[in-house]
Order: sequence, then C-alpha cells, then structure tokens
Amino acid sequence: MRSDALGNTLLPKRIALPVFASDALSSVAYAPDEILLTLSFAGLGVTALSPAVGLAVVVLLVVVVASYRQTVKAYPSGGGDYEVATKNLGGTAGLVVASALLVDYVLTVAVSISSGAQYLSATFPVLAGSEALIGSLIIAVLALLNLRGMRESGKAFAIPTYLYLVAIGAMICTGIFQWATGSIGHAPTAMYEIAPKAQYSAGLVGIGGALTGVEAIANGVPAFKKPKSKNAATTLALLGTISAAMLMSILLLAGKTGVRSVENPATDLLVNGKPVGTGISVDPV
Repeated sequence: MRSDALGNTLLPKRIALPVFASDALSSVAYAPDEILLTLSFAGLGVTALSPAVGLAVVVLLVVVVASYRQTVKAYPSGGGDYEVATKNLGGTAGLVVASALLVDYVLTVAVSISSGAQYLSATFPVLAGSEALIGSLIIAVLALLNLRGMRESGKAFAIPTYLYLVAIGAMICTGIFQWATGSIGHAPTAMYEIAPKAQYSAGLVGIGGALTGVEAIANGVPAFKKPKSKNAATTLALLGTISAAMLMSILLLAGKTGVRSVENPATDLLVNGKPVGTGISVDPV
C-alpha cells in the first residue's frame, strides 16, 4: 500500500480486542474444565478448591496485564518481550525470548484448536474421530484470513469473538439469576462421587495455572490507532477484566451445579463407592 494509506490499516480498540486478545479469551473456554479435572485427581472434596485456584490465576493475570501495560508504554515499537530483553540484556537474551515466544504461539494454537475440535466432536458425535482433520482445516482457514492483512482479518475475527463473549455472558447471567432465585439446576454428573488417583489420595502437592496470548497486544502496538500505547494499554485492561470475570463466574457456577470433570468417567465416577462402568451414560463435563 502507499505510505499515505497505511493509516487505514490501523486498528481501533473494538477490532484490536478480538484480534490480539482472542487467544487469552478463548482459554476461558477450557481453563475451568482443566482446573476441575486436575483437582479431581485428589477426589471430590478437593474440587471445592476450584474458586481459590481460579482466584490465584486471576491474581497472576492481574500481574501479567499490569506488567505488559508498562511494556507497551515504555516500548511502543511493538517488540514486546523481545525488545525488552534485547535492549536491557543483549542480543542473546533477545533471541532466547524470541524462541520462547515462537514455541508459546505454536503451543497456543495447538491447545486452542485441539480443544475446539474436541468440543465440536462432543457436540456433534458424527465428527468423532475427525478431530485432527477438523483442527488442520481450522488452522488453514485462520492462516488464510491472517494473510489478508491485519485489519481485514480483524473484521473476520471480530464477529465470532464477540458472539463467543455474548454467549458466555448470557450463560453467566442466566446462571447467576437462577442461583440468586434458588432455581439453579444440577449438572448430569452432580450425583456422582470422584475416585481419587492413587498417587494423589493424600491430596495435591501443587496446582499450576497457565495464561496464553496475553503478550500478543504488547507485540502489536504499532497496529493500533493513535494514541497507540494508550489504546494498547486500554485493550490489555479490557482483556484482563473480561477474562477474570468469565473465569471466576464459570468456576463458581460449576460448583453450584455440581459439575464433575474427570479423565475417565467410567472408572473415575463412583456410585455408592463403585465405578459407574461403561454401561451407564455419563456426561464427563
């Protein structure tokens, strides 16, 4: 494009949010399930700690967002962690950070796409066994959209991202209303106990939480409309607020509805102390 037309490719905050924050926002779709699944290794009683674990993740998210808000103001050229490391610690440190970010982005795509493919096959059983093909096709579509350019891909990503946010928001509002009015229901798995894994029968030694994609905004500051740093910092604040609210709300509602998330429902879910077995239909989520 002509240099005088490049300003037309810059992103307003409403488009930058779904472009740069979709990785972190999408992690809310599977993070609560992973927290409950990990806690289930130590048995049903430990799953009650899920809000506390979620709160720890939120605290970590606040620290990360606050750090990147400083980064986008101090390093507005868009180098992100790579630029910070290179200017302060030298080129070797910068290359290490760049390599780590490359691995991080690849893993983010792998985790997000594989989770989405699994949820699709769970929703539509006819797709079972085709998760790898579905994931590959989705990645190909995303690559083609990105090759169209930042602003063009942003418009394409904005619609599904905002639909996702509206769907999660509607679910949370409905659940909170039912909770407040005493009409909230129970999950299909609420009637079951959880068999602890042998190595965790005495409790979990530690629990870890992971955040994905938060640094993408710091890497994309030049793509924002002016004032670039201010708009990037605002988008980071929106990302942190939305992600934290969704994560905590889903975990609280999961506890109120009695959701049991286990690795193998047939052996890990118990009725009167005995595994449900393969003859009973159980929703693992």
